[in-house]
Amino acid sequence: MKLTRRPVFLDLTKVRFPVGAITSILHRVAGVVLALVLPLLVLALERSLANEASYQSLFLLARSPWMLPVLALMCWALCHHLLAGIRHLLMDAGWGSSLMVARRTAVISLVGGVLLALLLFVRVL
Repeated sequence: MKLTRRPVFLDLTKVRFPVGAITSILHRVAGVVLALVLPLLVLALERSLANEASYQSLFLLARSPWMLPVLALMCWALCHHLLAGIRHLLMDAGWGSSLMVARRTAVISLVGGVLLALLLFVRVL
């Protein structure tokens, strides 16, 4: 019986993930962020439609310095999840499954998500 040496300690900081894996992991992270934020967005919409004073208070809250990173994260999560989701759907349909195309679309999803998030964030402000 031959025994194989298995790693005793796996250091995840030294593991190099391919760009497709990074895109897929971030797609899941973005989905969790969106799922956690959705009830708060529905509550904010409900409060903003109540009266003008509620709308103004939410407007000022959204412009506060501690809320801007939260809005930026939400913009990124929405844009990245959209682009990576389209990528996954196309790959499920059989397009982009080759290694070269899969890497290229993963990079496009990563960079495009950040660029779209910046555009959306600037537009929201």
